[in-house]
Parts: sequence; structure tokens; C-alpha cells
Amino acid sequence: MTSLWSLAAQSAWNRRGTLALVMLSMALATALLLTLERLRTDIRSSFSQAVSGTDLVVGARTGGVQLMLHAVFRVGGATNQVTMASLKDVAAHRAVAWLVPLALGDSHRGHPVLGTSTEYFQRFLYGDRQALELREGRAFAGTLDGLYEAVLGAEVAEALQYRLGARITLTHGLQPVAGALANEHADKPFTVVGVLARTGTPVDRTVHVSLQAIEAIHLDWVGGAPVPGLRIPPEAARKFDLEPKQVTAALVGLKNRVAVFNVQRFVAQYEGEPLMAVLPGVALDELWAAVGLGERALLAISALVALVSLASLVAVVLAGLNERRRELAVLRAVGAGPRHVLALLAAEGAWVTLAGALLGAAAAALAVWAAAPWLQAQFGIALQWAAPTPAQWSLFAAVVAAGMLASLVPGWRAYRLSLADGLSPRL
Repeated sequence: MTSLWSLAAQSAWNRRGTLALVMLSMALATALLLTLERLRTDIRSSFSQAVSGTDLVVGARTGGVQLMLHAVFRVGGATNQVTMASLKDVAAHRAVAWLVPLALGDSHRGHPVLGTSTEYFQRFLYGDRQALELREGRAFAGTLDGLYEAVLGAEVAEALQYRLGARITLTHGLQPVAGALANEHADKPFTVVGVLARTGTPVDRTVHVSLQAIEAIHLDWVGGAPVPGLRIPPEAARKFDLEPKQVTAALVGLKNRVAVFNVQRFVAQYEGEPLMAVLPGVALDELWAAVGLGERALLAISALVALVSLASLVAVVLAGLNERRRELAVLRAVGAGPRHVLALLAAEGAWVTLAGALLGAAAAALAVWAAAPWLQAQFGIALQWAAPTPAQWSLFAAVVAAGMLASLVPGWRAYRLSLADGLSPRL
């Protein structure tokens, strides 16, 4: 029996070029499957951690997903505003450690503008509790002297080619009026004082200004339109009370996360106005369930690639059977039975599949290790250099098992070949 295995090994070595191509095909299919599974898992984790240092998001009573879309992803609009008086009551709760207000509604050349406090740059975390970092410059001062200062997200600065010291004007509303400048706050330009490092979150496409600046540019506006005949110069705006009366939402951090449901209930039962507080992780998971169809499509495509690779394995071995009939007949002549031939071909296919799968797993791990820094810098996707997940183990086992089953097809075909079929001369 040992000699039979030796002969089969030498036969496989003589066909190493063809088998190497099949093994490479299996390796690519396995690498694609495992890499996409890792990407799918980590993209979902990054999506769920678009805001990771916040325990609650407080806003006007609406849907939790809608509140997160507007407050975190800057998509859509808020149905109602929240008064600062109500947020001060929330901030005064004994379990609340900090509260950062958010004011949305303006834009700059298609990019959303966020009015907030200077505390935002210390409290807002993303990914694996990573803090915001300035690529260049500084945060806006948040004082009257630095009233018209802006901090840009990385995508805004790159897309519009802005540098420190650039002068920009904001537009009233999220979408500018086509062919008109009536909704632009052109009389109160801002100076870019900082650019944030790329995060892969909506922060990258946001222009950040102070809450007082949002109030200042709307002093001579009523009902979403400038008051005819009234114009308050930029310097004169500093003499007004610029403390905001209403904002869009607020990020809330707690002293102890154990109290999260207690604070959530306090907000829901608040009598001053209808409010709601959502847990970011829960709302983002609900949102992912609605928009995560693409991940399943990618996984299906990679599964089809693996299926094609398995089909190529079967096709190559079947195509080689005609050339190997005499070889198989010789094996039969030296004592190998039909079952031995079946076992040899099945083992050959299994070894090729296993070697390809192991090579693909190594390639997937290397790709994750090499691409992780770039994906983190460009898209904020934190790929985890960790042990394979249960889903990855399942995919690896499925590829190997499918390859072994596929190798039985040519093995069964060889099993049915007679001894005389291979030894008889071909005409």
C-alpha cells in the first residue's frame, strides 16, 4: 500500500504545474472568502462604533434610527429642536458626567455644518474609543474673539483643497437654492483654523463651528430667511446674547453605564417637552439591519468564486483521467483495487484543496495585516489582527469539506474504469 501512495505522489509531482494552478485557484477563493468575512465583521463593528464614547443621544421625540441618522450621520433633518433649558436639566442629573450639544441645519458646499462646544473635541470618541486628533491647526476657541473660526473634517479639506487661513461662508439649510445666493451667510465669513485627522466617520465630511457662531449668523434671519432691510455686521454680532436657545440634539456621557436605563427613563418622562434618549449601539445595529444588504451580497459573490474554484478542481482532474488511464491501469495491475484508486484520487484532491485553503488563509491574514493601517487612515475601518472568528472557521471548514466531496467525482469515475480499459491499445 505504501508503494501505491508513493507512486501516486510521484504522479502528482509530475503534474505539479496543473495541480499548482488548481491549488492557487483554491487559495484565492479561500482568501477572498476569509478576507470578506473579516471585512464584513469589522466594517459592521466600525459602523456600530461611529460614536463609541457616548452613552446616550438625546433629541426631540422621534424614531431612534432617525435621530441617529441626523445627529451622528448628518442625514435628513430633525423634526423638532430641543431647548437648552431641557438639556441643562438632563445635564444636572446625578448620573450624567457630561453633555455636548449639537446644532445642525446649515451647510457649506454640500457638506453639513455642526455647531457645538469646544468640549466636543475631547468627548467625541469613535472606533475603539479613539479620540479626535487635529492633523493641523487647532480647535476653534469658542469665545467671542474667535467667533468666526471653523474646524474642517479631513474629507472637506481634501475635497475643497482648503488650507489653514482659508475664508469660507456657510449656507442656510442643508441644500443650497439653485441659482441663488439669498440663503448664504456671505456677510459673516469664517476662517479655517484647524483640520481634523481622518476618522472614517461622518466627522470627516463636517464643518465644525461654535454654537455662538451659529447664533451670530442667524441674528438677522427669521423663519429661514433674511429680514429685509436688516443687516448686522460681523463685529456688531459680538454685542448680542449669543447663547443658543435651541439645538438639534446632544451627546451624553454617564458617570456609570449601569445608570443608562435610569437616565433614559428620566428623559422619556421629562415633562418640560417631549424628549427621547437612544443608546447609540442599539440604534446603529437597527440601522445596519436595514442597510447591511451589501455585506451579504459580497459574501454571496465570494461563495460563487469558491464554487467556481471547486468546479475547476473537478474539471482538471476529470480532464486528466483520459491521459491517466494507462497509469491507473498499471496501478491496478500491481495490486491496487478499485477502492484504492478511488481513495488515491480522493486523497489527491483533498490534499490539493487543503493546501490551497491553508495558503488562502495565510494570504488573507497577510492582507489584513498589510491593509489595516491604510483602511484605518482612509476609511476608519479598524481591521482586527486576531484569531479567526467562528464564522471564518466555518467558512474554512466548508471550503475543505466541499473540496473533498468534489474530489470524489473523478475518483468515482476512475473507480468504474476497468483494468482492460487502460491497457488496451487506442485506435
